[in-house]
Amino acid sequence: MDLSLATSAAPPGRPNEDFAGAVPGAVLLLDGAGIPGTESICRHGVAWYTHRLGGILLGHLSRDDGRSLTAILAAAIEEIAADHRDTCDIRNPSSPQATVALIRRGMDRLDYLVLADCFLVLGHAAGEPLVITDEREVNARQLCSAPLAGLDRGTTEYERVRDSCIEELQARRNQPGGYWIAKDDPRAAEQALTGSRPLRDLDVAALLSNGASRIVSPYDLMTWSGLLGVLSASGPHEVIRRVRLAEADGANDPASRVPDDATVVYWTGF
Repeated sequence: MDLSLATSAAPPGRPNEDFAGAVPGAVLLLDGAGIPGTESICRHGVAWYTHRLGGILLGHLSRDDGRSLTAILAAAIEEIAADHRDTCDIRNPSSPQATVALIRRGMDRLDYLVLADCFLVLGHAAGEPLVITDEREVNARQLCSAPLAGLDRGTTEYERVRDSCIEELQARRNQPGGYWIAKDDPRAAEQALTGSRPLRDLDVAALLSNGASRIVSPYDLMTWSGLLGVLSASGPHEVIRRVRLAEADGANDPASRVPDDATVVYWTGF
């Protein structure tokens, strides 16, 4: 199991809300979401949630007890909900939550689970890589944000409509017809994208938080095949370096290039 990892908080000095880790035969990545600093909702914060959930998941994965990735994620969500249900308003739409990507090697296959908008890239010599992401949150966000089109940022009308858009997006979270994310409801695990691929068809796997995957989409500065090439030649740190350069450039669309936590995990030698 040959594994390399890089992560970078944005801005530096703030707690990194991404988490990545591994146990023999399994790798995971989480990307935290919520509203940092809102102690009235959760006194622990987004970084605590992501890191705690990641640790719980690693503990379950290390047992290698035959459970599905879906069952493992559901158990972990229930466990972390119990950890702070009595002290925090975990049902509040803005309480901490996280996207999840898991991969696990079996005897002759690689199992995967993806929940919300992180990315799994599976490379093989036969052709283009397989890219797996859960687009439901992105689609819901685009739909809910449509009323902002044509409004000037910073105006009273823009702020009013933006608040309404946020409320509408929150109402779609972990709801049928909306999108799903790890938060307080273990049933979200059942809605994750899951599957398996034969190991004989795979050469490498990469997991990326959406702060790192932006180098491909939406920045369009490399292809997924190109990303795997950079990882092979220079490793995860180089991908993140290029992300930071693109964010700093930001001339074409500064609003979309606000720095975000960026994490990349690269696994070879299954």
